Amino acid sequence: MGIFDDFKRAASSLGGNNHNAAGIGNVINNAAGNIASGVKNAAGNKSVDITFAKIPSSLEEFKALPQAACTDPFSAAALTVIAFNVFTKDKELSYQMLDYLRGPRPLSGMDKQFINDRFMDGKDYVPRSYFKGAVPQNDYTPAQPLTITVSENPYTYQDQGYAKVFLQSGGADSPRAIQLRQLKDGKWCLWEQFILSDIRQPESANPWA
Repeated sequence: MGIFDDFKRAASSLGGNNHNAAGIGNVINNAAGNIASGVKNAAGNKSVDITFAKIPSSLEEFKALPQAACTDPFSAAALTVIAFNVFTKDKELSYQMLDYLRGPRPLSGMDKQFINDRFMDGKDYVPRSYFKGAVPQNDYTPAQPLTITVSENPYTYQDQGYAKVFLQSGGADSPRAIQLRQLKDGKWCLWEQFILSDIRQPESANPWA
């Protein structure tokens, strides 16, 4: 059973009960992923589609992904979304993934409490809203293959050694930012993220929809 099979079934009969992310452990077993060619938008800023065949079920699988070398800020940002999509199934594994992305600056107790608070009240749908095709109308069920679009803007590299890139949630009007910092060896590490803010509720959970 695929990771988002439960949500696909929900999307086929909208208006039913609210669904959580318990199905996150039902992932497929073939580790794979690739970065599509970056394209320039009308303003000349690059957007990169990054695809994944699965959500990793272990830290070893996570580190084995092609993107895990984090040689560019787009890859590191997309992997941040992947790590948060693990959270509701396995908190500790999610923290380990985030620590890997943060390099020499692991999560503090305060960081972990902040993340935990953002997932209260069943808001497990927030991180999966960054996959293409995931919108309130289908209870944030992603299209296949799992694809995250990461974009730059004219100010992405304004601070030397840092990059701020942007991801569009299917439940928000404006993109959300992730800031990366580059190590001396060239690897990009997660520095700050602003992608766990509230978004529109899934339609099945919204009494006003």
